Amino acid sequence: MPLSSLSLQLYSVRHALDEDIPGTIARVAGIGFRQVESSYKIHSKGRELRDAIRDNGLTSPTMTASLVDVDVDPVFPIAVDLGAHTVIETFVPDQFWGSVDAVQHIADQLNAAAAKAADFGLRVAYHNHWWELEHRYDGKTALEALVDRLDPAVLLEVDAYWVAVGGQDPVDLVGRLSDRVHFLHLKDGPVNHDNSQQRPAGQGDLPIEAIIAAAPQLEVGVIEFDDYAGDVFDAVAQSFAYLDAQVPA
Repeated sequence: MPLSSLSLQLYSVRHALDEDIPGTIARVAGIGFRQVESSYKIHSKGRELRDAIRDNGLTSPTMTASLVDVDVDPVFPIAVDLGAHTVIETFVPDQFWGSVDAVQHIADQLNAAAAKAADFGLRVAYHNHWWELEHRYDGKTALEALVDRLDPAVLLEVDAYWVAVGGQDPVDLVGRLSDRVHFLHLKDGPVNHDNSQQRPAGQGDLPIEAIIAAAPQLEVGVIEFDDYAGDVFDAVAQSFAYLDAQVPA
């Protein structure tokens, strides 16, 4: 399946955003992006990011936000104002995955958030790191144990790089969960915990095209760098050139 659309996770350029939100978004648009994945954390501080996204002709179909053990009520009106269709929980730390009961609690929180989101015409998804793949319960990864407990309406944004770091084959895992995988984080590198060694898509060890092909429900592919040893804008541009070629005109 081809990549239907491509975003940049703005966490990749967070340091530039700290200095200049409008200039950073203009630079992202100048690379060729037509959409971004932005965060509630920045939007909650004011309208500057939302205005910069609109002023540069961009959209933000997905917005990230904490949805577990927090008050979610302020999140969804901002997502609607932004024009997002899905709010993604991106970080439930390792220490909260220590038992089946803990996994159930996370599922309950996401299910409750999804019910509230639906009132706003929004969906909820979950984004993994490596620890959800390292924890195992009843022969399954904690991520798959979570999916077993989620309402069918809750989707996944699979970070294929962290799946590999967590010791799983990302093509196989995305294939097993393909009905839920509507979003993918697409980064590359030598598959280790040294984020500074992450590489532009197509220049590392991940089979990017096979991962995309394993997700027939895929709506958005998202470029992300947790860190980068060089000029992150150059790395983002290289990833965009590689992946945008797979998006039909």
